[in-house]
Amino acid sequence: MLAQFVLFDGFDPLDVIAPFEVLDAGRLMTDGESTVEFVSAEGPRQVTSGIPAISLAATARLDPDRADLVVVPGAVGKLPDGPNDQRPDTIAMILARCLGTDLPALLRQAIERTDTTVATVCGGSLLLAMAGLITGRSATTHRMAMDTLTATGVNAIDARVVDDGDLISGASVTSGLDLGLYLLERELGPRIANAVEKLLAHERRGTVWRNTGRTPAIAI
Repeated sequence: MLAQFVLFDGFDPLDVIAPFEVLDAGRLMTDGESTVEFVSAEGPRQVTSGIPAISLAATARLDPDRADLVVVPGAVGKLPDGPNDQRPDTIAMILARCLGTDLPALLRQAIERTDTTVATVCGGSLLLAMAGLITGRSATTHRMAMDTLTATGVNAIDARVVDDGDLISGASVTSGLDLGLYLLERELGPRIANAVEKLLAHERRGTVWRNTGRTPAIAI
């Protein structure tokens, strides 16, 4: 299983590092069956996160035809003062700048490819939604952005991890750990996920939401 972690200028480093380390631990537990790499839409380059002191090196270009799993993070920036806030360092504007790169087209290829699973952490689902790639799908994001996600035509679910088939999303930044462990369980089996859970001393939180089972009698 090849997992490609997407980097773009202004990305949230914890959205990337937390699930990256979880899936890399899966590599250890499978003797290399699971591999992970940092990628960008432009190819190999040093990518600055939304925390200026932190940057990561993309070693390849995002390649949906090669990746089994594509992980998309959110961004770090200022919260907008309102819907008309055009400051360049807000989270919304950082994500919007990605729309002018090759990233949306590459993510569309990943979404449309039946053998590729796309996973998001925090605002990563907003990036997909802003690109018009997950309209009508179920996903989650940071709680403060749920209304924004809904406004794009996404079925926004208030859950820590949402499984919508080949689209898996995690809520806010620390959910990347839970997302990573769930991906290991789904792709490589519960024994691998349990071994990594014990290795990292982190137990997954919350129920993974899926569109199955009975509908609750009371809306929460």
